[in-house]
Amino acid sequence: PVLVESLLVFIIVLSVHAVVWDRFSWCAVALAVQAFYVQFKWDRLLQLGGAVFQFRGAANSGLLPASMVIPLLGVVMKERCKAAGIVYFERFGIVVASTGMLLALFLSILAVGITKPVPTNTCILTGIAGSIIIYTMKHSLTVSEVIEVLEVLLIFVYLSMILLYLLPRCFTPGEALLVLGGVSFVLNQLIKRSLNVIEGRGDPIDFFLLVAVVGVILLGLFFTVLFIFLDSGTWISSMFFHMMTAVLGLGVIMPWLYRLIQRNPLFWLLQFLFQTQTRLYLLVYWTFLAASACGVVFYQNAKRSSESKKHQASTITRKYFHFIVVATYVPGLIYDRQLLYVAAVLCLAVFIFLEYIRYFRIKPFGQTLRHLLSLFLDERDSGPLILTHIYLLLGMSLPVWLFPRSCAPKGTLPGAGALVPYSGVLAVGVGDTIASVFGSTMGEIKWPGTKKTFEGTMTAIFAQIIAVALILIFDSSVNLNSSYAWILASVSLVSLLEAYTTQIDNLLLPLYLQIMFMA
Repeated sequence: PVLVESLLVFIIVLSVHAVVWDRFSWCAVALAVQAFYVQFKWDRLLQLGGAVFQFRGAANSGLLPASMVIPLLGVVMKERCKAAGIVYFERFGIVVASTGMLLALFLSILAVGITKPVPTNTCILTGIAGSIIIYTMKHSLTVSEVIEVLEVLLIFVYLSMILLYLLPRCFTPGEALLVLGGVSFVLNQLIKRSLNVIEGRGDPIDFFLLVAVVGVILLGLFFTVLFIFLDSGTWISSMFFHMMTAVLGLGVIMPWLYRLIQRNPLFWLLQFLFQTQTRLYLLVYWTFLAASACGVVFYQNAKRSSESKKHQASTITRKYFHFIVVATYVPGLIYDRQLLYVAAVLCLAVFIFLEYIRYFRIKPFGQTLRHLLSLFLDERDSGPLILTHIYLLLGMSLPVWLFPRSCAPKGTLPGAGALVPYSGVLAVGVGDTIASVFGSTMGEIKWPGTKKTFEGTMTAIFAQIIAVALILIFDSSVNLNSSYAWILASVSLVSLLEAYTTQIDNLLLPLYLQIMFMA
């Protein structure tokens, strides 16, 4: 399975660079080759328990598929913005690609450094790949851009040491690279923009995303350190938690956002949410869907009898939430993408905050949340945090957040790029859901070395093609310009990757589909 997963990633890398070949293509190919070899060193370290930190079990390291995501995103963003003539975001794409390559290279060097005996051939490959990447960066980046890349690397190193120690068994090395690399980049962007505020420059919804993500992460770090010394399950600690959340929110996060958008954040948010009648209708509709999702949780828990406390929700039951998320995102993508952008940020902040309440057992809801959510755990929730629902939200939202709006003057990209915001809906909401439901109920022919079935994968591909046809019918802004063969190839590759990867598919698949569509 690891070899097939690696082959699929190589095909995606070569497919992208066949379209956008430039000096960074050599770097990406060299990075992919060395990540393939280093991946086996990480796997061996995980099996022997010598990987410094405790990583998630029942999965390989995932270094190769994770290493290629950020560099490929940067490369395709650079090409799209170059075609649109937006120089600032073309340079930004170069910085993203360079940062992703350096983070992946750092993780590879770490694995090689702690492997005993030292793997000579892998060291040589890593050295060659590192030389190519550094040489390319030297001739592509300005001094300020090099400093920015090194800042992200420094933040990543410190975040990794802190969070991987505090949260054992929550990530594989590849997932840690994606999640912590993304958080490091967001934190660096927020610091950079906070120090260089220019009134009227920048979209408030972008600042809202940056502040919300960094705010909830800092909140979690603060309480993690605090509850080392206090028992978080008492009423006094719970009252202190709620009081400090209000103090940090109103005293740090709100002023920080005010500095960036130059207006009262609460008034801006209320005005934004209720600006048009369409937004009001969408908010009412989403509230109904949120209540439905809560109803599913309560109903499934009510079915759990006292004799079957270890009973877990079935695959089909868990996919109810995928259907609800698809029903949430599709109207937002068709009618008001900016509202969907902000609503997804708010939802992410709420999900993470509720996870803090569950994890720290904050009264009065902490223990209740633990009981309600324990029904929906699977083998990927082996650490102290429950992250699958957050990954589902991220997988649906990242294509919306990462869509290069400034490089799409008409609000959409030409060709297959018009489907970029729908990447999460197609890969996770439709493809992964249909593959799981049909594979678990009717699948008989298993892919070699996996539990996934041929029938599930083929049905997922077919369902995504039907979904693309429906998007063409209902979303008038989508014009594929005869790029149907590329769309079919992209959907097929990502569906096959879903069958063979042991990483969090909710996070990985939408990003790869977005990369293919943007290319």
